[in-house]
Amino acid sequence: MKLHELSPAEGSVRERYRKGRGPGSGNGKTAGKGHKGQNSRAGGGVRPGFEGGQTPLHRRIPKRGFKNARFKKEYAIINLGTLDKRFADGDEVTLEVLSAAKVIKKEYCGLKVLAKGELTKKLTVKARVFSESAKNKIESLGGKAEVVV
Repeated sequence: MKLHELSPAEGSVRERYRKGRGPGSGNGKTAGKGHKGQNSRAGGGVRPGFEGGQTPLHRRIPKRGFKNARFKKEYAIINLGTLDKRFADGDEVTLEVLSAAKVIKKEYCGLKVLAKGELTKKLTVKARVFSESAKNKIESLGGKAEVVV
């Protein structure tokens, strides 16, 4: 058997149905949409969640809980493994330095340092937030983890 001899199984492939292509197609004129009315028009039908004028379910159910989205703080996150690759022994790492080096794309509310990866160099890291383990790793090598507000 060769590639050019392959074909789909008998009856498994149908031709695409072309609606509204004249009376000879068997589905011309109204194209299977009946006569007049909302559903026969372009873009016809109701929007998702519409219940015929009845108050929809998502508005009948009470709101619960507290959403803190207005006050949520998002941080630019960096791991110790990345710092180890990018910086030399004794360097000072700040949000501005990382931004200029294009290590982080957006500054958000400040810098958060996480402990993923290994750190082998003595660095002075200035950030808004440190994870406990990241702070311990930095200081165990003789570096400084300074909280900047």
